[in-house]
Amino acid sequence: MIKSLMPLFLLFSASVFAEVEPPPDRDRGDGPFARLILRNVTLVTGDGAPANGPKDVIIVGNRIASIHSVGYPGVPIRDEDRPEVEEGDEVLELDGAYLLPGFVDLHAHFGGEDQGVPAEYVAKLWLAHGITTIREPGSFNGLDWVVAQQRRSANNEIAAPRIVPYLGFGMGVDEPLANPGEVREWVRDIADQGARGIKFFGASPEIMEAAFDEANKQGLGSAMHHAQLDVAHWNVLDSARAGLTTMEHWYGLPEAMFSEQAIQDYPADYNYANEQNRFGEAGRLWQQAAPPGSDTWNAVRDELIALDFTLNPTLTIYEASRDLMREMNADWQQDYAHPNLWAFFQPSRRAHGSYWFDWTTADEIAWKENYQLWMQFINDYKNHGGRVTLGSDAGFIWKLYGFAYIREMELLQEAGFHPLEVIRAATIDGAEVLGMEADIGSIRPGKLADLVIVKENPLANFKVLYGTGHFQLNDENEPARVGGIDYVIKDGIVYDARELLSDVREIVREAREAAGQDPSGPLRIPPIPR
Repeated sequence: MIKSLMPLFLLFSASVFAEVEPPPDRDRGDGPFARLILRNVTLVTGDGAPANGPKDVIIVGNRIASIHSVGYPGVPIRDEDRPEVEEGDEVLELDGAYLLPGFVDLHAHFGGEDQGVPAEYVAKLWLAHGITTIREPGSFNGLDWVVAQQRRSANNEIAAPRIVPYLGFGMGVDEPLANPGEVREWVRDIADQGARGIKFFGASPEIMEAAFDEANKQGLGSAMHHAQLDVAHWNVLDSARAGLTTMEHWYGLPEAMFSEQAIQDYPADYNYANEQNRFGEAGRLWQQAAPPGSDTWNAVRDELIALDFTLNPTLTIYEASRDLMREMNADWQQDYAHPNLWAFFQPSRRAHGSYWFDWTTADEIAWKENYQLWMQFINDYKNHGGRVTLGSDAGFIWKLYGFAYIREMELLQEAGFHPLEVIRAATIDGAEVLGMEADIGSIRPGKLADLVIVKENPLANFKVLYGTGHFQLNDENEPARVGGIDYVIKDGIVYDARELLSDVREIVREAREAAGQDPSGPLRIPPIPR
């Protein structure tokens, strides 16, 4: 998401956010161990295979060494069928818990001055929800800051996912990049500084073509939010043909499927700088594209798949558009919404994504219809062999870090994905986008020990992955909560997810007290000044 409404060349002329305090040195997590045995797990490998168990998994250092079948479901496990426990081994008895690969969030901003949240808060919420790798799309805290945290995470000095830094196009220059030569020089320079990719929003065709060409020469990935200011002359097809790796959100995709117009049907009084105009009319865009199954729809789908193009839809970040009350009152807001973030979410004509000036029933209905068509394309794309991944874009529009990622899983299932297809999108497909599939994204011997352990079955109900668990009626006829991830293993280090969540709740409690708020009091939307 873009921080403000300033022109893009000004937005990226320097670090967008003031520097955020880095995460503190790691004080959670144990390991890596000389040898760690995960005993009696049900394996979900991440590459599409069905659940399989019971298994014992041996981890040596930070790598999966071997996987052992140790019996059959419903039959007691015999000691003679298990790997022998050696002196000095660390053993986790997991009683049939589900073991999944660590999740990859391809749209994970650290947040900054506007959100006003500490990086520790963000990183621990990610880890507590099983996210062991993130792509930071934009590095708006500054590339130096993000690269520094990338190195600290790689050395396990902080409790955080591994970080892949992308930089917003044109950041760090005093004037907009004016010609292809300047663009190529900038791309080479940021590659030398440690960027692994570029986040684009739009520019003239000659600038875009030079940027993609040089990025590919430098081995950099690319992501793009096709902003409405440039999409009329450069849509998703143009980007894919020029070498774009992934598209973020969905802007630019309906425009590539216009068959009876060339430009979005903007009302006469539309103003892009008015956030309610911007998001309100965005919710009416898919209806203007060619219908599902049409020649135009199919042609765009097939060409993008042939170009090995990836959709990273971030369905979750727009969900308040179709049901504002649900997002404002989500279960996790009470205990986990940092007061500064809560204030940032409130309606404001000065803040990007805070567009609730007068959000109506008609707006929500339009967005519900928008989602139906959008989801139909995503599912159709996947069914024809296209790659779809998970990204959350949390920190905006009532979405909390970590929680938003699990909600994205639910939304992909709503779109028509089988739960195993959702897990594949969250793991190996994301790893492939980052070029890291040899090390992460599935559970195979030789790969890094990035793993998620949860007692309940997430394939039956993704809600058990939320930090707040799943609400149900127990056998004693009493309301209860079950689930929540038990352990997250990143690079061989075992984190207790509940400890991480406890740390976050304490950060929130202290921040509320410092702001003069009752830490246990209800969250309120500030009254409108009269």
